[in-house]
Amino acid sequence: MNSMNQNELEALRILWERGESKPAEIQSHFSWPIENATLRSVLVNLVRKRHIGRRLQGKAFFYAARVPKATMLQTAMQTLARVFAGGSPQELVVQLMETSDIKAADLKLIRQTAAATPTKKHKGKSK
Repeated sequence: MNSMNQNELEALRILWERGESKPAEIQSHFSWPIENATLRSVLVNLVRKRHIGRRLQGKAFFYAARVPKATMLQTAMQTLARVFAGGSPQELVVQLMETSDIKAADLKLIRQTAAATPTKKHKGKSK
């Protein structure tokens, strides 16, 4: 995953949530004020990094995410696990739980999700 700044991540969040959008639509959904020229630079960088695509319709460009949210999340998690938890996603989750303000209801949801998630078999490893 190429290094991403806060504005790039916010633009991607908006495109994942809203789908294909024009720059003015993206700008109106930013969680903080962003100048038009700054947003256009952000979009150009995301196109260059191949995280989003654009198409011309009439005189307007429309932008859409090219990389699924789940793919970016998995890549980010792998990076965080490598840096903070010796490469172990499980250890990363444990550390997040130990250092976060997790409520009983949160733990219940985590347990339910874990129970409902099928175990993934790793290639080349036997159980």
